[in-house]
Amino acid sequence: MSRMMLQSQIERPSVRRVLLTPVYCLDPLSDPRWDGLVAVHPDASIFHTSAWLRALRDTYGYSPVVFTTSAPTDELKNAWPFCKVKTYLTGPRLVSLPFSDHCEILRDSEGDLEGMWPKIAGEMERQGFRYIELRPISYWRAPSPESSRSSYWLHSLDLTPTVECLLRNCHKDSIQRKIRRADRELLSYQEGRSDFLLETFYKLQLITRRRHQILPQPRNWFKNLVEAFGPALKIRAAFKDRTPIAAVMTVKHQTTLVYKYGCSDQRFHNLGGMHLVLWRSILEGKSQGMTKFDLGRSDLDHDGLVTFKDRWGASRREITYSKVFCSPQAKLETSLFSGAWMRRAVKRAVASFSDEALSVAGRVVYRHLA
Repeated sequence: MSRMMLQSQIERPSVRRVLLTPVYCLDPLSDPRWDGLVAVHPDASIFHTSAWLRALRDTYGYSPVVFTTSAPTDELKNAWPFCKVKTYLTGPRLVSLPFSDHCEILRDSEGDLEGMWPKIAGEMERQGFRYIELRPISYWRAPSPESSRSSYWLHSLDLTPTVECLLRNCHKDSIQRKIRRADRELLSYQEGRSDFLLETFYKLQLITRRRHQILPQPRNWFKNLVEAFGPALKIRAAFKDRTPIAAVMTVKHQTTLVYKYGCSDQRFHNLGGMHLVLWRSILEGKSQGMTKFDLGRSDLDHDGLVTFKDRWGASRREITYSKVFCSPQAKLETSLFSGAWMRRAVKRAVASFSDEALSVAGRVVYRHLA
């Protein structure tokens, strides 16, 4: 698909203004303006931070790039971040942003999208990208008939009520009772960024991913996140005696606490370990002035996970990802790679692999997924 064809798919009344809008590219890991924008923009999240982008680069080799209408010598006022993902299995593509639950476009006006899209489409054509993937929170209509969409629930908990009110809003049997059960069982709690907690977290992650029959992320991914985010990131783990039974990884950004990863040993689910670490996260977020607990996304049909998050008193909204393909052939090839046969093959492999083999498989395959 040519750049002219892509441009023509944008609404015609704005084409003249779009073509006259200068658009610039910047490297967010070297441009000093980037962290300043992310620190104050109301739509920025942990996924926009240079820490997240650096971990993506160091773990998977992805190259971050940001499109903006702000000139290099001006204050950075808007941004559309991407990573260039180039792998032999899935082909080259632009993703905004890999492994993020959401990635809002950092606008300063509604015209940002119209101004930047032709430049992004031109970049796809010049570098031979197969498709562009977008993961916004707000609705965005893909400007191409060669596109696909997938929707998810995004959950968040308002932390502004009192602690007593937050607990009261939790489901009485499923949440409140489990928090009290954790106390009765004398579960111990540890938090921090130590090598011990990282290894504890990763072992539980292997158990969880095997249970769900999906490949685990590389150990190095979590190590790089710990190093990149520094004190903003915490691993929180619950133990029965000396046995780790549940753990989560949380990250702070502005006034939001983000629950990004969670894992547990199903043999101890009845003890309330996951409830303990999440409740301690909420209490700490409250004490530090956080106003929102971002509980991440869930598949629309994942009833168990959706119900679990709902029962914490969280609200949810539907968000939609879009993939804009360069051609019908690229769309077909992408669907073949991510089809049901691939999911069945992964499930069979996970079931038969040892922990060591599972870890190696995750390290080899995960960079192709983005």
